[in-house]
Amino acid sequence: MTVHTLPAAELAPVGQTRKGRLTMLLVLLACAAPVIASYFSYYVVRPSARSNYAELIQPTVGIPAALALTDAAGQAVPPLTLKGQWLMVVVAGGACDERCEKLLFAQRQLREMMGREKERVDRVLLVTDDAPVRAPIQEALRSGTPATVLRVQREALASWLKPDTGSALEDHIYLVDPMGEWMMRTPVDLDPARFRKDLERLLRASSSWDREGRGS
Repeated sequence: MTVHTLPAAELAPVGQTRKGRLTMLLVLLACAAPVIASYFSYYVVRPSARSNYAELIQPTVGIPAALALTDAAGQAVPPLTLKGQWLMVVVAGGACDERCEKLLFAQRQLREMMGREKERVDRVLLVTDDAPVRAPIQEALRSGTPATVLRVQREALASWLKPDTGSALEDHIYLVDPMGEWMMRTPVDLDPARFRKDLERLLRASSSWDREGRGS
């Protein structure tokens, strides 16, 4: 019995598959390059040229896909729908004490300070109990561009956001990037003017790849 060599044409699909995979990889790298470059510039190239006021979280922490969030009507909200915008997140109970009010005021003012870039930033309040949000707080959250208000179990939220040592979850504003990565935490005694500089630098560094509006 004679064994014949397979025609070269039959090997072509293998080569084509490899070429297709390589092309896909190059496309993905090209899309990710601006994101990688902006973060590399911010974190690595110029660390000595700046002095962060807020604490950088390294490594960053992605929003858990299984985090159980609900809206005011009690409907489930997929966590990944929060991606696509910079988020300033405040955590509090529905009663929203004086500390909560102060952070929400700073949150709103900081967004307005961003001027033309403010549409790239959303305000978020995560409510960690079943208490109704007080009417004056609801009114403040609706002023201007309404804030996003969601409920979440405190224990579940601990899988994503964490306070500084010796502090409570409610003591900070947490900054989340458009990819859903928690990457910065303000000090307990927040100085909005100083945090504004951090936020402005981040918006500038990400301007090549981040645009206002939620991603799909």
